[in-house]
Amino acid sequence: MTQWDRKIVVIARLKAKPLLAGQLLCALLFAGLALRQGWPVRADGAGQVVRSILFGDAVVTAVLLAAASGFWTCFALWRQRDAYVFHDGVRLYRGSALSWPLGAIRDVVTERSGIGLTSLRLVVDDDSEVTRPLVPLPLLAERPDVVRDAVMFAVARAGGVPVSASVH
Repeated sequence: MTQWDRKIVVIARLKAKPLLAGQLLCALLFAGLALRQGWPVRADGAGQVVRSILFGDAVVTAVLLAAASGFWTCFALWRQRDAYVFHDGVRLYRGSALSWPLGAIRDVVTERSGIGLTSLRLVVDDDSEVTRPLVPLPLLAERPDVVRDAVMFAVARAGGVPVSASVH
């Protein structure tokens, strides 16, 4: 796979099954809640059903929006699952939205979030104390140590921090 004049190297892929399950769960939640909101006024016409769904119970409407957002997020990740983390020799990309210069990456660490979700995170040298999320471990198709070694090998090849990377 090439992009512009540089070769793209895929480092990490995402599992498809959890993303499809997330889409299905969010779609079922959305449909169930929309049906619950609109069912009592179904005899009053379609306009009243839509108004009831959008402007009925505020909490249910907020959960409907969260379910739609969750569906869209899982769908977008599912579309990018075959090349979620990749580099072109100059920058490391996560999905299609975020990228970092390889020379600024100092390390890849595993951290647990406040809700207990473990993920790989980047330590970037930009005078910030915050690590950058790379990929949640439950969605990662490869082993975390292989992804870390691949990222650090790309950093070393780009002239960043010299590290030893094992090849499996």
